[in-house]
Amino acid sequence: MHELSPPAALSRRRLLAGAALALPALAAPPAARAQEAALRLCQSTALTGPLGDLGSAMHQGAQAAFAAINARGGIHGRQIELQTLDDGYEVPRALANLDTFLAESDCFALFNCMGTPMVEAMLPKVKDSGIPFFAPFTGGQLSRIPGARQVFNIRASYAEEAAKCVQHLATLGMQRIAVVYQNNTFGQEVFEGARKAMEQAGLPAARTATVENNAADAAAAAQKMADANAEAVLVGLAGKPALEFIKAFRPLRPGVTPYALSVLGTTANVKALGSQAKGLVVSQVMPLPTNTIIPVVRDFQAAWKAAGQQAEPSHLALEGYINARVFSEALQRAGKNPTRAAFIDATWTLRKMDLGGFEINASVPERNASRFVELTLVNREGRFVR
Repeated sequence: MHELSPPAALSRRRLLAGAALALPALAAPPAARAQEAALRLCQSTALTGPLGDLGSAMHQGAQAAFAAINARGGIHGRQIELQTLDDGYEVPRALANLDTFLAESDCFALFNCMGTPMVEAMLPKVKDSGIPFFAPFTGGQLSRIPGARQVFNIRASYAEEAAKCVQHLATLGMQRIAVVYQNNTFGQEVFEGARKAMEQAGLPAARTATVENNAADAAAAAQKMADANAEAVLVGLAGKPALEFIKAFRPLRPGVTPYALSVLGTTANVKALGSQAKGLVVSQVMPLPTNTIIPVVRDFQAAWKAAGQQAEPSHLALEGYINARVFSEALQRAGKNPTRAAFIDATWTLRKMDLGGFEINASVPERNASRFVELTLVNREGRFVR
């Protein structure tokens, strides 16, 4: 994905990564554009930096969806444009991007902003502004705020992913489950989700270990987990701590399967793990992007191809696509020339909405609209399979 940060001589506002500009052949005819101004969404995400591959994939998936929608005439005759600024997965840059967006009166909503630390830092200003904050990319409870109707979460939570892993292991008859988790809010949420699920399943309390954000104690945690004599290990780690732990643990207990969360489920992470990735189980909050039996996956692949994307479809690209589809449905329901308030009201009418094998069911702000979680396995070729 090419860098989207604008040159110094250009206004940041004019850097539009919208589908109508990226794919001019699919845009509405000039007469239609003259009649209805495009509706502009704003996104701060990582297009470069340590998680640039994640942010780029989601961005490309969303663009593919908006391009397909714009090619059909947009929503109520209006094209959708997505302005994306790169934050490199850095909180100060994300906050600067947010200030830019909030200063521009034609920024209708914030869309799919990425990363728990960035989302947490952005939320106070977002809540004060009243701007819709649609589909933030985090499974953390911090964005699932009681009463905050402007914040609309789609993806399943980290706690729900952990519970799915535990339920699967309990079904297999496993009793000795260990949990290694990051020594931060993310890790605590994973552990709490696992603990509650183990309690409900009548399983013994888990042996645990923690890993610091700098991964300095990952090898020590791996040894502790190896000594726990567990039948499976739930890995509530992300980024470097996850990679370093798995690399250290697997040679110590090659017969014990690590179960990781979707934050580890990327092609880049699988490549980084090399041979240690084979047999790893990863929970996913989106369907398998190659499973064309599912109608929404077929739609996604068609839009992906039409957008001319060369990269292999991924769970993250599918997530961006689905987020864009859900946004567009809420916008459709908000009526012609919608206000922010009308759009926010419309998001909460999205109940039992079937995109074709993926259901959206809005209830209350403290709950995500999707509870989809499935387990995937990394095969010998380094691909995710069900």
